[in-house]
Amino acid sequence: MDLATLLDRIHNIALDAGQAIMSVYARDFSIEEKEDKSPLTEADKAAHEVIVAGLKALPGEIPVLSEEHTEGFAGADAESRYWLVDPLDGTKEFIKRNGEFTVNIALIEHGKPVLGVVVAPALEVSYLAAEGVGAFKVEGNGERQPIQVAGRPAEGTTWRVVGSRSHPSPDLAEWLEQLGPHDMVPMGSSLKLCLVAEGAADVYPRLGPTCLWDTGAAQAVVEQAGGRVETLAGQPLRYSHPQEHLNPYFLVWGSPA
Repeated sequence: MDLATLLDRIHNIALDAGQAIMSVYARDFSIEEKEDKSPLTEADKAAHEVIVAGLKALPGEIPVLSEEHTEGFAGADAESRYWLVDPLDGTKEFIKRNGEFTVNIALIEHGKPVLGVVVAPALEVSYLAAEGVGAFKVEGNGERQPIQVAGRPAEGTTWRVVGSRSHPSPDLAEWLEQLGPHDMVPMGSSLKLCLVAEGAADVYPRLGPTCLWDTGAAQAVVEQAGGRVETLAGQPLRYSHPQEHLNPYFLVWGSPA
């Protein structure tokens, strides 16, 4: 299956997962606590089940690494491919009911996200991307609209910085001081990367912990929109060692190198 066709299929799976999430969002729901003290809701579980069933129904048998079932992942396949899934990214935003949560599905090949779908069901917006296909935004039931990053701000211009709403970092203030004049826009989940991808923000510095499934899908969107997701050493953020779930600190730039 070519990536353009696969992108459509994955978008539909993510939309179905979004519907499962919203059915829980519309009523009272229970909240559990995982071993790392992060919250877990019925919606996380429901979305995970929808996504895994949808991926297993696709041709081929590409392994799935999902946040909600990491122990079920035995590694990438013989072609170094695997699905990277966060069924509900931004559970804290979900619990706060502010709408800033997403479904993230990425296809990783040789450590690189080559396809990514980010769906924000409460906001009725999707971001889609695949190598050789492009990067797009879909609002409601509308058509795909191509998106691209804004480019580096002109000298003396105020930087538009997007940051985490739920995870402030003590290292961030120092980094922002070095950046210069800026306006900070708080946002939850992988939507932060998507704002850079669509040109609504110039940079997203993440100087705090994240996991592979938090970034893979949105990184594909950023890169296909012309931006960069890099470690502090200037290397592309990669997914070659999925047994190590934590990402290094990284920067999302809305401009080419």
